[in-house]
Amino acid sequence: MKVLVKEKIGDSGVQLLRDAGLDVELGTDWDDGELERRIGEFDGILIRSATKLDAQLLGRAERLKAVGRAGVGVDNVDVNAATKRGVIVANAPQSNVITAAEHTMAMLLALARKIPQAHASLTAGHWERSRFSGVELYEKTLGVLGFGRIGQLVAQRALGFGMRLVAFDAYVAEERFREVGVERAESSDDVYAHADFLTIHLPVTKETENWLDAAAFSKMRDGVRIVNVARGKLLVEDDLREALESGKVAGAALDVFRDEPVTEHPLFGRPDVVVTPHLGASTAEATDRAGYQAAEQVVAALTGGVVTSAVNVAAVAPEDLDALGPFLPLARSLGRIASALAERRSVDAVQVEYLGRIAERDTRLLTVQVLKGVLSGHVEEEVNDVNAPAIARERGIAVSETSSVRARDFTDLVRVRVVSGGERTRVVGTTLGRQHRPHLLEAWGSRFNVELERHLAVFRYEDRPGMLGRVGSELGREGINIISAAVGRRLADEAGGAVMLVTADSPVPRAVVDRIVASDGFAGGRTINL
Repeated sequence: MKVLVKEKIGDSGVQLLRDAGLDVELGTDWDDGELERRIGEFDGILIRSATKLDAQLLGRAERLKAVGRAGVGVDNVDVNAATKRGVIVANAPQSNVITAAEHTMAMLLALARKIPQAHASLTAGHWERSRFSGVELYEKTLGVLGFGRIGQLVAQRALGFGMRLVAFDAYVAEERFREVGVERAESSDDVYAHADFLTIHLPVTKETENWLDAAAFSKMRDGVRIVNVARGKLLVEDDLREALESGKVAGAALDVFRDEPVTEHPLFGRPDVVVTPHLGASTAEATDRAGYQAAEQVVAALTGGVVTSAVNVAAVAPEDLDALGPFLPLARSLGRIASALAERRSVDAVQVEYLGRIAERDTRLLTVQVLKGVLSGHVEEEVNDVNAPAIARERGIAVSETSSVRARDFTDLVRVRVVSGGERTRVVGTTLGRQHRPHLLEAWGSRFNVELERHLAVFRYEDRPGMLGRVGSELGREGINIISAAVGRRLADEAGGAVMLVTADSPVPRAVVDRIVASDGFAGGRTINL
């Protein structure tokens, strides 16, 4: 079989391909026209970020069985088009985690000891020791927002400097914090209250974008120092500048920016800011590791091995996949709903129960969908069918799956529980009708039957007249059209509590839910987008 290495990767990756008996051709100097003419010759292809494999180009790849992306993302590959053609797409998701963690520590030290400023002063002919007096890391508190793989690696390294660690991540089991030796914060505000240095390692989502804004800075200790080696959009740069000017923030070290590349910026040139041009993943070792890991995946795909970092492989028998296919969206939605409803300080376990005919099938893929619903948007990497179980393991989340061929009232049922501390949040669903539309049957301790839509809001309230009308009126004032609504009394609530679920044509803003919950008779509320 023949493999094209379209972009430069480390020699170790190329040699691995050859050692596996594959015919390797280097096409690093090819133009787009040559790739289009010749892509049909190859069984595998390795790329980095410059080569775009769109649907049209993949349509010409008649022999192609595997694409290896030497890097973390796969934005330059049309994964859906590859999947339809049976092409495995794999990346190298762990290739840069050590490099990113080390760069975070480098920025932390450079910020604390003013190394770039001192270097510039000395090379300009000035000897100014007193001007560049810094601070020690020893016995200082490092706050970590986002405790995934990179956050944990940063914590381990900071502990070696004698720092105290406090971290927040609602999608990591409590036990994992204890294993690393880090204090688990109840919220990001708790981190702000204690941190002398703050480093952020969150994914960018609608919820996390602009996480570090003026409101966040106001809750931090005076003189805090900020490090961002994750994503530029996590931080509001204008708010950081104002916090620096006021003295609230003593300094910042930034490797990423909202718009890149950038060479002119209001923060550049400030004596209290250290900057680098997105170097978090830029080491020779990371580059070589990415090429080698991507080559490993291509070798496995072409020689019958186990592909461990594919983004589009479902390792389930075709007959089971046909039977379970209608339940995949339901399982993913139940995971997301259970996670959103949990009174979450952590996610310690995810428990999935299958009842009815589906219990006779290989339901592992359904459990993976539940994990995707729980984790997506809350971890650094994109969660897919292959990596979801591994991400759960890395975060100390125990995953269990049980089955029973007997189901009450419905032919098939899926029950999902998210365990957080001593609390268990359960949701139950099924599919109904010829089109197998997903229905939610239980949530927040209340039973009902409502067809799931993309946008929904859930409320707990006192069971008394007029509550549904109040919610409808409030959403109407916001221009939100309600598709359906369902109510039910809480099963174990002797005080007469009830739960209301509303589906809508558009997202229900969190501010609207908070306003409703703050009014008389409401006890809690969530907005969820599936």
